[in-house]
Amino acid sequence: MPAPDFIVHDAIDNVGVVVVEDAKKGKTLTGWVMEGNKTIKVKALANVPLGHKVALTNLKKGDTIIKYGNDIGRMIKAAKLGDHVHTQNLKTKRW
Repeated sequence: MPAPDFIVHDAIDNVGVVVVEDAKKGKTLTGWVMEGNKTIKVKALANVPLGHKVALTNLKKGDTIIKYGNDIGRMIKAAKLGDHVHTQNLKTKRW
């Protein structure tokens, strides 16, 4: 398997974490799903910086985001499969 562009820990995750610096809009990104040791492909709809998240499915406002098998917050704006998910559209549920 070539080096992945993003990592997904658990099959239930709905975002992957980008691990390269060239996750540019229009690029087909390869993700490694650790649980099950499989790969998935996602076309980037936006530039996604290193360490930020890419949507693995269409996400609606209010959806819970699961990263590394954990609830990390809720969407405050919708995002499509391949979109950049970060503070512009995701907020913690703590406040």
